[in-house]
Amino acid sequence: MPGVIGQVLPEAVGIALSPFPIIGLILILFTKQARTNSLMFMFGWLLGLTAVAAIVVALVNAGKIDVGQDATETGIQWGSLLLGLGLLFLAFRQWRSRPKAGESAPTPKWMAKLDSIKPGAAFGLGVLLSAVNPKNLLLDVAAAAAIAGANLDTTETIIVTIVFVLLASVTIIGPVVYVQIAGERAEAKLNELKTWLIQHNAAIMTVLLLVIGAKLVGDGLGLF
Repeated sequence: MPGVIGQVLPEAVGIALSPFPIIGLILILFTKQARTNSLMFMFGWLLGLTAVAAIVVALVNAGKIDVGQDATETGIQWGSLLLGLGLLFLAFRQWRSRPKAGESAPTPKWMAKLDSIKPGAAFGLGVLLSAVNPKNLLLDVAAAAAIAGANLDTTETIIVTIVFVLLASVTIIGPVVYVQIAGERAEAKLNELKTWLIQHNAAIMTVLLLVIGAKLVGDGLGLF
């Protein structure tokens, strides 16, 4: 089981260091209902990651019954190869979109609408950024496929999935807990972090997607 956790650690780190969800959360932490909104965002984020992982694990396990263990493992390797190529493509796009020297990175338009967000919308945004965001979705699917392909029993699968989700969520859970404890004292530090992440988002995601994409392509090349 520890070996499987180690296997999905790169994907967990990739999700955890994805800048836009962290920036979105920081903006939510400056809204009028900051504490409630941030908790709802966190719950939505956790639900989104868990739901995707659970669905992928269930589908892979069903495949083992329907087409056999060997065919399923081959399918997982093909999936790793395709996911890896997809991540490498996204890494290329991120690098092309980086701000030029001396330019400031633009703030995404959707972030400007978060000032008046309500708890229900914050929950939905958490789900969207974890389960629908293409980069995080690909990483979540890759990790879940690796978990399902590890031949763990049901209890071990649940434990590893929970550990993966928590590791992938440390950068969401951490700020929420920090603000619940520190209150307004956290504002200045979070503002600095938000500005830095917006400016360096393309570089951060390029490196993460390149490294994890290369890993998945390497796993998939075991087919040949």
